[in-house]
Amino acid sequence: MTDALSVLLLQTLNGLASASSLFLVAVGLSLIFGVTRIVNFAHGSFYMLGVYVAYSVATHWSGALGFWGGVLVAGLVVAAIGVVVEFVVLRRIYAAPELLQLIATFALVLIIKDVALFVWGPEDLLGPRAPGFKDAIDIFGRPFPTYDLLLIVMGVAMLAALTMLMKKTRFGLLLRAATQDREMTDALGVNQKLLFTAVFALGSFLAGVGGALQLPREPASLAMDLNIIADVFVVVVIGGLGSLHGAFIAAIIISLVKAYCIGLGATTVFGVEFEFSKLTLVAEFIVMALVLIFKPNGLFGKPINHARVSYASSGGSGKPRMPQWATLACGLVALIALPFFVDDYSAVLATDIAVFALFAASLGLVIGVAGLGSFGHAAYFGLGAYGAALAAKAGVGFAPSLAAGVLLALAAAVVFGWFCVRLSGTYMAMLTLAFAQIVWSIVFQWDAVTGGSNGIVGVWPPEWLADRNNFYWLALLLCGGGVLTCWWITFTPLGFSIRAARDSSVKAQAIGLNPRALQWTVFSCAGAMAGLAGAVYAFSKGSISPDVSSIPRSVDALVMVLLGGINTLLGPVVGAAVFTWLQDTLARSTEYWRAVLGAVILLLVLAFPAGIVGSIQRFVSWAKLRRSAA
Repeated sequence: MTDALSVLLLQTLNGLASASSLFLVAVGLSLIFGVTRIVNFAHGSFYMLGVYVAYSVATHWSGALGFWGGVLVAGLVVAAIGVVVEFVVLRRIYAAPELLQLIATFALVLIIKDVALFVWGPEDLLGPRAPGFKDAIDIFGRPFPTYDLLLIVMGVAMLAALTMLMKKTRFGLLLRAATQDREMTDALGVNQKLLFTAVFALGSFLAGVGGALQLPREPASLAMDLNIIADVFVVVVIGGLGSLHGAFIAAIIISLVKAYCIGLGATTVFGVEFEFSKLTLVAEFIVMALVLIFKPNGLFGKPINHARVSYASSGGSGKPRMPQWATLACGLVALIALPFFVDDYSAVLATDIAVFALFAASLGLVIGVAGLGSFGHAAYFGLGAYGAALAAKAGVGFAPSLAAGVLLALAAAVVFGWFCVRLSGTYMAMLTLAFAQIVWSIVFQWDAVTGGSNGIVGVWPPEWLADRNNFYWLALLLCGGGVLTCWWITFTPLGFSIRAARDSSVKAQAIGLNPRALQWTVFSCAGAMAGLAGAVYAFSKGSISPDVSSIPRSVDALVMVLLGGINTLLGPVVGAAVFTWLQDTLARSTEYWRAVLGAVILLLVLAFPAGIVGSIQRFVSWAKLRRSAA
């Protein structure tokens, strides 16, 4: 056997071993979504808890009983935690839009991460090897871990067991029925609350076991939750939401693609050297983007009927009346005068708030006005920042650099948006995530242009803006103008048309509107506004890194929009101010600031689902009705 063929076969086995581990985690999320329609961002946290719990058990009881007992205990403990989460939190938001659910589960991610930090500490924890599977065997002349062979067998066995559960038991029958038609199962008298709790426990158990089985392969760390959740989302979406066998096949596809990229390494094709190993960071997202473009519901998925309201309520944003304009004018005067009453640090924080207010307002244009979901809006923020930074380093001047950032973000939004608006719901949101991760991978690995993981430093504005107050006023002018532009678009014919298409696509088409073209236009405008925010951000910090286009940055924008209120003009701005100030204050006050921030977000989501501004508007309307009734 040739050396190249042996490497290929060995990489195939490596890919299958990774696929088995990924399948165990992804299938739990797929089952949960299929029945409950919950986009559970905290599923990666359950996986992380499984690793930590297994480590604790295995290190306290040595030998086979400690290791395999730790795997079982990890699954049961995580399942119990999942039941508590479902009963206390998720049961109250089943009818909420996907994005609200995402933010609630992201708040759980923050809480669980700090709980793990408190219990197990910040250091990575290396667990024991699996008893009886510590050695390697010779395959094709190369050593291969016996534990990885065991994982391959366990993945197939778990698929067979879950298939039997779904097809041969009443519980599986109810799960399949709820996946296909949740309303009909409710009409037939099935106890949906009990069914949801049971499937969440099963999905959490699988995540815990999947994490525990990774203990011999990688140490337990606090970064495991976000590292795994993106891959899990990709597998579930490629396979088709709610599809058991789809998750299995998608896990194999993704794992094999990544394994082959590693095996190819640096390869010369037609005289050009390609670093295939670098594609491992983005390969799964490229595959997901291609699948969703040609198979909008995934490989084995079916169109999903969401039994809940859309991202925005049908009423639309009301046009500001005179008292509201007076309030806005007073607020603007206060913002202009702010530097005279605060210290330098507060002025820097105020600049950040102005930047993120525009970032959130641009996302609010997509979510609230167009009624679309986006998990990857940070792509345009990051491209704006990198476009401005690269132009500044090339010496083209401050204003042209800002314009370069906006144009780069706009160009990307036009291209990506053309594909994204052809999908809807969760599938569209995941395609935006795929494009965002592709952007992140490019800026993270293109060392010669973007500086790679080190980013770009020395991005400073001209001397007259070196004073913090001067830069704050400019940021306020640019970002405030961007926010006003987003508001203006809302009340243009374009804004009214897109809201009509959002509320009733069929009626909009009947009167001659093109909903897809309208969505594409608004998506592109929002990308340009996010690019402006990113360009200002680059000059405010003096340097940028790939984090500006990462998944956490996109989630931050979603939190800001939902905290303020989706379908309100001031909502994203207020949400950005509250979130930025709260994050900064908590980070300087306590080591466990994530848990506190997560608890605050969770409280706001559960108690005030309309957001801060939306809740205030509802209270004012209620008070007026009470006065008129009296």
